[in-house]
Amino acid sequence: MEKAERDRELQLKIETYGNMLFRLCLIRLQNVQDAEDVVQDVFYQYLRRSEPFESGEHEKAWLLKVAVNACHRVWRSAWKRHQSGEEWQEASGVLLASVTQEEACSPEEYSLGQEKRRQLLEAVMSLPAKYREVIHLFYYQQLSVKAIAEVTGRGESTVTSQLTRGRELLRRSLKEEYDFE
Repeated sequence: MEKAERDRELQLKIETYGNMLFRLCLIRLQNVQDAEDVVQDVFYQYLRRSEPFESGEHEKAWLLKVAVNACHRVWRSAWKRHQSGEEWQEASGVLLASVTQEEACSPEEYSLGQEKRRQLLEAVMSLPAKYREVIHLFYYQQLSVKAIAEVTGRGESTVTSQLTRGRELLRRSLKEEYDFE
C-alpha cells in the first residue's frame, strides 16, 4: 500500500475511532495529556500492524483492547501513582464539552440536560477505575458484557459483577441529588 493511501486510511480511522478511544482513555486515566498520548500510541501501533482485520468489529475490538492495555500501563506507572487527584475535574470538563446540543430540544432543556450530564459524569468519574471503565464501555461505548470481557481481559461474570457494583455506587452517589429509591 502506498504512503498516500495509507495516510488516507489512517485519517479515516482517526476520524472514526479517535474520539471514542480518547473518551475511553480519559475516563480511565483522568488526565487529558495522558489520554492524548495513549490514543497517539494506539494509532502508531495500528500503523505498525501488518495483518488485516477480519471485520470492522474486529478492528474496533482490537483498537479498544490496545487502548485499555496502554491505559493500564500508564496507570500502573510509578509516576502516575504520585499525581494529584484533581486532574479528573479537567478531564470531566473535556468530556462534558464534547457533548453537543441535541437538535430537538430548547436551550433551556439543553441547559438542564447539561447539568444532569455533569452530575452523572462527576459521579462516574468518582468511581474506582475498574467500575468506571466497565460503566463507560457498557453505557457510553455500548459494548456488550462479552465484548467488554474480551477488551479488558476479564471474565464475563467479573464484568457483570463490576457493572452491578458500579451501578450501585452510582445509585448511592446520585441518590442525594435525585432522591430515588
